[in-house]
Amino acid sequence: MTNRFQFNINATDGRARTGVINTPKGDIRTPAFMPVGTAATVKAMMPENVKVTGADILLGNTYHLMLRPGAERVHNLGGLHKFMNWQGPILTDSGGYQVMSLTDLRKLTEEGVKFKSHIDGSLHNLTPEYSMEIQRLLGSDIVMSFDECTPFPATEKQAKLSMDLSMRWAQRSRDAFGDRPGYALFGIQQGSTFKDMRAESADKLTNIGFDGYAVGGLAVGEGQDLMFEVLEYAPNQLPTDKPRYLMGVGKPDDIVGAVQRGIDMFDCVLPSRSGRTGQALTRRGAVNMRNSRHRDDQRPLDESCECPCCKNYSRAYLHHVHKAGEIISSMLLTWHNLHYYQVLMSELRQAIASNKLDSYVAEFHSIRERGDIEPI
Repeated sequence: MTNRFQFNINATDGRARTGVINTPKGDIRTPAFMPVGTAATVKAMMPENVKVTGADILLGNTYHLMLRPGAERVHNLGGLHKFMNWQGPILTDSGGYQVMSLTDLRKLTEEGVKFKSHIDGSLHNLTPEYSMEIQRLLGSDIVMSFDECTPFPATEKQAKLSMDLSMRWAQRSRDAFGDRPGYALFGIQQGSTFKDMRAESADKLTNIGFDGYAVGGLAVGEGQDLMFEVLEYAPNQLPTDKPRYLMGVGKPDDIVGAVQRGIDMFDCVLPSRSGRTGQALTRRGAVNMRNSRHRDDQRPLDESCECPCCKNYSRAYLHHVHKAGEIISSMLLTWHNLHYYQVLMSELRQAIASNKLDSYVAEFHSIRERGDIEPI
């Protein structure tokens, strides 16, 4: 196992790439999907079961963990890996997005962001330097630079001011992170939906120098068409020899389209959140287990799926336990959804390696267009 962070691209197909990110905590096969463990847990899942789905890396949340239980406490208890019983790599976001989306009162300055906790209203001040310190205390393997997630829609002037601030914060994040062999710091490209502005952001980040680069400021309400329009150029503006991470994405067809456009890493709460609300994400599309048509259906959720949910339980049972509010409903559907996402990533890696991505994507969309099969 390596003592360094490094990225090797093994094959390409068009703009899509497949490879491996080596870290001291283990390898990350790309394209990779990171299940979201916001508060040091992937909701409704045991860590060992998350590993069984095929996940190589988890995402933790700086904002939530700094508020509860506190980064210092996690550090004193042995770090986030020991605390949550996950021995593989962990990426933590910087907290910028949550400050924007979860707090009603925030004051943005050159120094950082002052905000009130959504939990108890306590006052906090998050700066690039403090974000780096929190992530160091947590023991994150991949640290995200502190940025402002530019809201959508934004005028060109608003996007420029936001991007420039994020680039100044990126330099401060780099300075505060320092030299930490075996750990990585990713810069975050901003610029909203403006091509020239994203190019300027990419140039500034490249000049600072990071171990990987994220495309930020998407999946914030712009819709898939506009997101793909930005992804036609944004990944190509970033260094080709470093991992490219699309933050907060997404639905399966979002991921497939983004992989085609050169993205290597993804995270999204959708698989676990959908599992808790009775929605199964399958190769045929979303299946709503609340629907009465599943009430007497003895078939598995997906006959081709090898997850414990599909191998051992019927649609009728899944419908029953969800309607009854039983915890096992969230457990089974979340396990299935995370398993499906990891199967999707594995199939994408294989298609790229075999130079068959176009045919794989055509079949992916064909199956989804046919939709879920009605009960007999």
